[in-house]
Amino acid sequence: MLKQVSKEETAIILDFLSYGYPFDSRPMHQKTPIAQAIGKEHFSLLELVPKKGIHLQPDEEVYIGEGKRDKIHHISGRLALSKLTQTAQAQLAAILEKQIKEKEKKFVDFFNKSGPINTRRHQIELLPGIGKKHMWEILQAREEREFTSFEDIKARVKLIPNPEKLILKRILAELDNGDKYKLFVGS
Repeated sequence: MLKQVSKEETAIILDFLSYGYPFDSRPMHQKTPIAQAIGKEHFSLLELVPKKGIHLQPDEEVYIGEGKRDKIHHISGRLALSKLTQTAQAQLAAILEKQIKEKEKKFVDFFNKSGPINTRRHQIELLPGIGKKHMWEILQAREEREFTSFEDIKARVKLIPNPEKLILKRILAELDNGDKYKLFVGS
Protein backbone atom coordinates (compact mmCIF):
# COMPACT_ATOMS: atom_id res chain seq x y z
CA MET A 1 0.00 0.00 0.00
CA LEU A 2 1.38 3.42 -0.96
CA LYS A 3 1.76 5.98 1.77
CA GLN A 4 -0.14 9.14 0.93
CA VAL A 5 1.83 12.38 1.04
CA SER A 6 0.16 15.14 3.03
CA LYS A 7 -0.70 18.16 0.91
CA GLU A 8 -0.73 21.60 2.41
CA GLU A 9 -3.23 24.28 1.39
CA THR A 10 -1.77 27.14 3.41
CA ALA A 11 1.72 27.87 4.68
CA ILE A 12 3.10 30.37 7.16
CA ILE A 13 6.28 32.21 6.15
CA LEU A 14 9.21 31.66 8.50
CA ASP A 15 11.82 33.63 6.52
CA PHE A 16 12.00 35.46 3.19
CA LEU A 17 15.30 35.75 1.34
CA SER A 18 14.71 38.33 -1.41
CA TYR A 19 18.09 37.54 -3.03
CA GLY A 20 18.02 33.79 -2.45
CA TYR A 21 20.45 31.96 -0.20
CA PRO A 22 23.67 33.84 0.67
CA PHE A 23 25.78 30.76 -0.15
CA ASP A 24 24.35 30.64 -3.71
CA SER A 25 27.36 31.53 -5.90
CA ARG A 26 25.34 32.48 -8.99
CA PRO A 27 25.45 36.11 -10.16
CA MET A 28 22.91 38.37 -8.44
CA HIS A 29 20.67 38.66 -11.54
CA GLN A 30 20.27 34.85 -11.65
CA LYS A 31 19.32 34.40 -8.01
CA THR A 32 15.71 33.59 -7.14
CA PRO A 33 13.90 34.89 -4.06
CA ILE A 34 13.17 32.06 -1.61
CA ALA A 35 10.74 31.73 1.28
CA GLN A 36 11.02 29.14 4.00
CA ALA A 37 7.63 28.22 5.41
CA ILE A 38 5.74 25.71 7.51
CA GLY A 39 2.49 24.14 6.39
CA LYS A 40 -0.46 25.13 8.52
CA GLU A 41 -2.17 21.72 8.58
CA HIS A 42 0.56 19.06 8.55
CA PHE A 43 3.54 21.17 9.74
CA SER A 44 5.60 20.38 6.62
CA LEU A 45 8.73 22.52 6.28
CA LEU A 46 8.72 23.91 2.74
CA GLU A 47 10.84 25.99 0.39
CA LEU A 48 8.66 28.30 -1.69
CA VAL A 49 9.42 30.50 -4.69
CA PRO A 50 7.28 33.65 -4.72
CA LYS A 51 5.89 35.23 -7.88
CA LYS A 52 7.98 37.98 -9.44
CA GLY A 53 7.80 41.24 -7.50
CA ILE A 54 6.22 39.68 -4.39
CA HIS A 55 7.84 40.42 -1.03
CA LEU A 56 6.78 38.18 1.86
CA GLN A 57 6.90 38.80 5.61
CA PRO A 58 7.57 36.33 8.44
CA ASP A 59 4.28 35.08 9.99
CA GLU A 60 2.38 35.86 6.76
CA GLU A 61 -0.04 33.17 5.57
CA VAL A 62 0.10 32.22 1.89
CA TYR A 63 -2.05 29.91 -0.21
CA ILE A 64 -0.05 27.02 -1.73
CA GLY A 65 -2.81 24.59 -2.68
CA GLU A 66 -4.02 23.53 -6.11
CA GLY A 67 -5.38 26.25 -8.36
CA LYS A 68 -4.53 29.93 -8.66
CA ARG A 69 -2.02 31.19 -6.12
CA ASP A 70 -1.74 34.92 -5.63
CA LYS A 71 1.77 35.13 -4.12
CA ILE A 72 3.56 31.79 -4.60
CA HIS A 73 4.86 30.71 -8.00
CA HIS A 74 5.79 27.17 -6.95
CA ILE A 75 6.93 24.92 -4.12
CA SER A 76 10.59 23.94 -4.55
CA GLY A 77 10.27 21.08 -2.11
CA ARG A 78 10.46 20.03 1.51
CA LEU A 79 13.13 21.24 3.88
CA ALA A 80 14.95 19.54 6.72
CA LEU A 81 14.89 21.35 10.04
CA SER A 82 18.68 21.71 9.82
CA LYS A 83 18.33 23.64 6.52
CA LEU A 84 16.27 26.45 8.03
CA THR A 85 17.92 29.86 8.28
CA GLN A 86 18.55 31.30 11.74
CA THR A 87 15.60 33.66 11.25
CA ALA A 88 13.31 30.75 10.29
CA GLN A 89 14.49 28.71 13.28
CA ALA A 90 13.84 31.66 15.59
CA GLN A 91 10.30 32.06 14.18
CA LEU A 92 9.43 28.36 14.23
CA ALA A 93 8.65 27.83 17.93
CA ALA A 94 6.49 30.97 18.19
CA ILE A 95 4.50 30.07 15.07
CA LEU A 96 4.03 26.48 16.26
CA GLU A 97 2.85 27.68 19.70
CA LYS A 98 0.27 29.89 17.97
CA GLN A 99 -0.88 26.96 15.78
CA ILE A 100 -1.17 24.65 18.79
CA LYS A 101 -3.39 27.20 20.57
CA GLU A 102 -5.53 27.70 17.43
CA LYS A 103 -5.93 23.92 17.00
CA GLU A 104 -6.41 23.15 20.69
CA LYS A 105 -9.38 20.85 19.99
CA LYS A 106 -7.30 18.68 17.62
CA PHE A 107 -4.55 18.22 20.21
CA VAL A 108 -6.96 17.69 23.11
CA ASP A 109 -8.60 15.00 20.93
CA PHE A 110 -5.18 13.34 20.72
CA PHE A 111 -5.18 13.03 24.54
CA ASN A 112 -8.74 11.64 24.37
CA LYS A 113 -8.37 9.20 21.50
CA SER A 114 -4.72 8.11 21.27
CA GLY A 115 -4.12 4.39 21.50
CA PRO A 116 -1.41 1.77 21.82
CA ILE A 117 1.32 1.54 19.18
CA ASN A 118 2.12 -2.04 20.12
CA THR A 119 1.83 -4.24 23.21
CA ARG A 120 4.53 -2.31 25.07
CA ARG A 121 4.08 1.28 23.98
CA HIS A 122 1.28 3.85 23.82
CA GLN A 123 1.11 6.98 21.64
CA ILE A 124 0.93 9.17 24.76
CA GLU A 125 4.35 7.87 25.81
CA LEU A 126 5.81 9.44 22.66
CA LEU A 127 5.27 12.88 24.20
CA PRO A 128 8.52 14.12 25.79
CA GLY A 129 8.49 13.69 29.57
CA ILE A 130 5.58 11.22 29.62
CA GLY A 131 6.38 7.80 31.01
CA LYS A 132 4.20 4.90 32.09
CA LYS A 133 3.04 6.61 35.31
CA HIS A 134 1.84 9.78 33.52
CA MET A 135 0.35 7.72 30.70
CA TRP A 136 -1.78 5.64 33.11
CA GLU A 137 -2.86 8.81 34.92
CA ILE A 138 -3.98 10.37 31.59
CA LEU A 139 -5.79 7.20 30.49
CA GLN A 140 -7.57 6.94 33.85
CA ALA A 141 -8.64 10.60 33.77
CA ARG A 142 -9.99 10.36 30.21
CA GLU A 143 -11.92 7.19 31.12
CA GLU A 144 -13.87 9.17 33.73
CA ARG A 145 -14.71 11.79 31.07
CA GLU A 146 -13.04 13.20 27.97
CA PHE A 147 -10.76 16.21 28.27
CA THR A 148 -12.25 19.47 27.02
CA SER A 149 -9.20 21.76 26.90
CA PHE A 150 -5.52 22.07 27.79
CA GLU A 151 -6.60 23.66 31.07
CA ASP A 152 -8.83 20.65 31.78
CA ILE A 153 -5.87 18.31 31.21
CA LYS A 154 -3.67 20.39 33.56
CA ALA A 155 -6.38 20.45 36.23
CA ARG A 156 -7.21 16.72 36.13
CA VAL A 157 -3.73 15.25 35.59
CA LYS A 158 -1.78 16.76 38.46
CA LEU A 159 1.76 15.69 37.55
CA ILE A 160 1.59 16.50 33.86
CA PRO A 161 3.68 19.41 32.68
CA ASN A 162 2.14 21.95 30.32
CA PRO A 163 0.39 19.90 27.56
CA GLU A 164 1.00 22.64 24.95
CA LYS A 165 4.75 22.48 25.62
CA LEU A 166 4.70 18.67 25.34
CA ILE A 167 3.06 18.92 21.93
CA LEU A 168 5.47 21.65 20.80
CA LYS A 169 8.48 19.53 21.82
CA ARG A 170 7.00 16.51 20.04
CA ILE A 171 6.38 18.45 16.81
CA LEU A 172 9.95 19.81 16.88
CA ALA A 173 11.31 16.28 17.43
CA GLU A 174 9.24 14.99 14.49
CA LEU A 175 10.47 17.86 12.28
CA ASP A 176 14.01 16.87 13.24
CA ASN A 177 13.25 13.27 12.16
CA GLY A 178 13.97 12.18 15.71
CA ASP A 179 11.41 9.36 15.71
CA LYS A 180 9.91 6.93 13.22
CA TYR A 181 6.45 7.50 14.69
CA LYS A 182 4.69 10.63 13.45
CA LEU A 183 1.85 11.87 15.62
CA PHE A 184 1.44 15.42 14.32
CA VAL A 185 3.76 16.06 11.35
CA GLY A 186 2.55 14.84 7.96
CA SER A 187 4.90 12.95 5.69
